[in-house]
Amino acid sequence: MDQQKILKDSLGCYYAILLNTIAIYVIYFLCRAVFFVCNSDFYEGHIGAGIVFNIIKGGLVFDTSAIIYTNILYFVLAALPLHLKEPSKIYSNIVKYVFIVFNSVAIISNFIDCVYFRFTGRRTTATVFGEFKNEDNILAIIFKEIANSWYLVIVAIIFIAALIVVYRRSTVFKVENNVKNFAIYYGVRLVGMAILVLLCLAGMRGGIDRSTRPITLSNANQYVNRPVETALVLNTPFTIIRTIGKKTFETPNYFDQQTLQNIYSPIHNPNTPDSLARGRGKNVVVFIIESFAKEYIGALNKNLENGNYKGYTPFVDSLIEHSLTFEYSFCNGRKSIDAMPSILSSIPYFVEPFFVTPAALNDLSGVARELKNEGYYSAFFHGAKNGSMGFEAFANATGFDDYFGRTEFDKEQKYGGEREFDGFWAIWDEPFFQFYADKMAEFKQPFVTALFSASSHHPFNIPQKYKEIYPEEGLPIHKCIRYTDNALRQFFNTAKKYDWFNNTLFVICSDHTNQSDHQEYQTDLGVFAGPVIFYAPSDSLMIGRSNKIAQQIDVMPTILSYLGYNKQYVAFGCDLLTTPVQQTFAVSYCNGVYQYLKNGYLLQFDGQKTIAIYSLDDTMMIENLLGKVACQRQMEDEIKAIVQQYMQRMNENNLIAK
Repeated sequence: MDQQKILKDSLGCYYAILLNTIAIYVIYFLCRAVFFVCNSDFYEGHIGAGIVFNIIKGGLVFDTSAIIYTNILYFVLAALPLHLKEPSKIYSNIVKYVFIVFNSVAIISNFIDCVYFRFTGRRTTATVFGEFKNEDNILAIIFKEIANSWYLVIVAIIFIAALIVVYRRSTVFKVENNVKNFAIYYGVRLVGMAILVLLCLAGMRGGIDRSTRPITLSNANQYVNRPVETALVLNTPFTIIRTIGKKTFETPNYFDQQTLQNIYSPIHNPNTPDSLARGRGKNVVVFIIESFAKEYIGALNKNLENGNYKGYTPFVDSLIEHSLTFEYSFCNGRKSIDAMPSILSSIPYFVEPFFVTPAALNDLSGVARELKNEGYYSAFFHGAKNGSMGFEAFANATGFDDYFGRTEFDKEQKYGGEREFDGFWAIWDEPFFQFYADKMAEFKQPFVTALFSASSHHPFNIPQKYKEIYPEEGLPIHKCIRYTDNALRQFFNTAKKYDWFNNTLFVICSDHTNQSDHQEYQTDLGVFAGPVIFYAPSDSLMIGRSNKIAQQIDVMPTILSYLGYNKQYVAFGCDLLTTPVQQTFAVSYCNGVYQYLKNGYLLQFDGQKTIAIYSLDDTMMIENLLGKVACQRQMEDEIKAIVQQYMQRMNENNLIAK
């Protein structure tokens, strides 16, 4: 056989795969168009030219992931480097039917949501199988809806028929027993297969950058202005596949609704008197510092190492002298993606990171959206690639007006542009913090902004010019903490030059903890210990060390209280300014166990029963006081109520005060 023909035929399968994949992209685009037409009343007056472009751009990302997931078997069968299958028409037919069947199911699922969306307000997820598993009339309902939506059935049949017609088969050929022919055939197929695998991995993840996490439902928010519009970006095969096997929020029935409300409610009905609303009209600046654990801050650890512990944050130590801090302060999660919901929307981490659950498509509030009611402009800053970690999507979903990332930083060449990229995650903290300070000088007051830092992150590098200034010491992260602390010093030196500075409340928190070299910070509770710092340069009353318990989810209600915000809102935390010390608490979720800190005790609850209770004085959590503490029953009821409210509101899309 002619070796040139072997080469051409060997490449032919990839040409066929390409054409068939393009056909599927077209089908998905048309399915989205049909979805829009069927639900256009949800979008009237909101879909302009700019948002259409974003929806198409975002749709391509999610369609790519769904197409790869649903066609992975087709790709394998079509590209499999095995010369014995090439002349087989039976094998060729099997490949075709796999392609048609899987993509027909994808088309049908998209069409189902053209109708079902009107009842749910979002794309269907894998939870639908659990929702209807006990319904014995589900088939009757399906057949009824098919009859009511006969026109969609016809369109779906047309789409599937079109797919069958345009399907491109690979060339059927035989590889003759010849060493050169085999070399050409297997060389081409193996290289092609390797490239195909890499493309599939990138497509399923939603990108190839090291900072890119596999895209989830919440990433759709970065392409739209309203949560309801995420349905236009997403597709149903993706939302089902990405939620299969995910632990979803199951609402426990610990209490009836009246009892539940009496024990705990996240509804806040503030009525802050003017005498306490000292910050009315002030700007708000929130720092979420990567891995900035409480352990690293000398001023918050006077008792460590017999009082000789200095820590690694000399600037923050000096700032704390003029700030309000707390004896006990905690993060609500252990990952970066847990921090934004906790700090900016008062949503703690329970069971699964909020970002990766179907609840991420719920209507969401947050400090930015609430303050929009008071005329505040809002912006979120993160020095990584725009869209990284899902931060842009969440910022958009919770009401931030603008997002400033690596793209916007690079446009400002005076800060160094791409030369300041750390080569792995994001722009170094020092230049990005300067960009942040200067940018706020351009904003109309009052404003609320938040920044998520990046430099104190694995692999724990710092800029070359600082390696002698901050040499290796203790743990690898310590030099990074020193670097970021200095970046904060320079930020505040710059910020002081602007008129917005004295009219601002600054909040400094950690996203989560990291490396530890003190046993007190390695316990089930210690691993959540993070700073909660409020600094108001012009308010001498916002200074001191409070014996209240503070946590990330308290930040939003505390900010709103300080500003005198008097509208109803949902927040799972409490206002640290007006809440009595005995009513403050902290919650966390650790390896399947809910942790509840209050009344000087830490209670651990597995969802069914209390498994342990420890005194806060027992820093190493050695003595389990189960059954020996008078407030155990009360604490158990309270954590049950918090969990039930959380799960119930997640499942009912009830995270905004009605």
